[in-house]
Amino acid sequence: MVGVVGGEPLPLHPADDRIPSMRAPLTAAEMVQDLRERLDRQEEWLAEERGVSAALREAILPEPGANMDLPTARIAVRYAPAVQPRGDAAAPPCATLGGDWYEAATLPDGRVLLAVGDVSGHGMAAIAQMAQLRHALVGLAMTGRPPNRLLAWLNALVLNRLDDTIATVIVGLLDPATGLLTWAQAGHLAPIMVRDGRARQLRAPRGLVLGASPDPPFTVSKVRLRPGDLLLMFTDGLVERRDRDIDEGLELIMRAAEKIGHHDLDASLGFLIDAAGGLSPEDDTCLLAVGVLGR
Repeated sequence: MVGVVGGEPLPLHPADDRIPSMRAPLTAAEMVQDLRERLDRQEEWLAEERGVSAALREAILPEPGANMDLPTARIAVRYAPAVQPRGDAAAPPCATLGGDWYEAATLPDGRVLLAVGDVSGHGMAAIAQMAQLRHALVGLAMTGRPPNRLLAWLNALVLNRLDDTIATVIVGLLDPATGLLTWAQAGHLAPIMVRDGRARQLRAPRGLVLGASPDPPFTVSKVRLRPGDLLLMFTDGLVERRDRDIDEGLELIMRAAEKIGHHDLDASLGFLIDAAGGLSPEDDTCLLAVGVLGR
């Protein structure tokens, strides 16, 4: 008999919120309130993820503005997140962290490792992949091998351990005693050098994006830096925007780089970001500057 257990009829509950199929239709005001609550919960979740991402980045990279002073050169670095305006004009902009990274470290043989890289994507996944590449490079550089060999090893790491990863990187080894910079790149923008007040982009040696091929043709290039020279390494977030060609962004940076000096490289990096149009709303940015002092 339907609705009877042990001879007793089952109670029928009136329509209420416990039974979704029997819930009364929401009014317009209730639908708006429900949507607001959903958006608030989503914003709380995103804020929590951004907080974890920021903490992870701070544990991996030095503080913005962390500099290195050598007897013959001064090195400054800067990381800037992507900044997107919120719908509410009164609310502060939302910072989006990504996989851009840098490294400047003295090696056992006295040379200085200089590197800037970019792992595609945002959030904790990109930051975790960035951390693996950065720490692997520092360890591999202790072997004293040239930059093209270091990139080949990083490429093998991406192919075998970092699935679905796309990354670019530029690696340089600077000899402070002679000013000789030996560098290689994996699908990355070439550095800009300022000499005698004129800026130019260096000719890039051969190289492919990490993970694109099991046997990429990495080669090296060499340039001897002179007293007074300025070298800039950077990620594409500095120069690339949706509303302009990347060559236009490079031109803006080169013209701005001709106006800066060595006395305050950290402030000069902020000047370069402003000259490029400010913080990108879509991509984070890393900059590394080497100012060669008189010898």
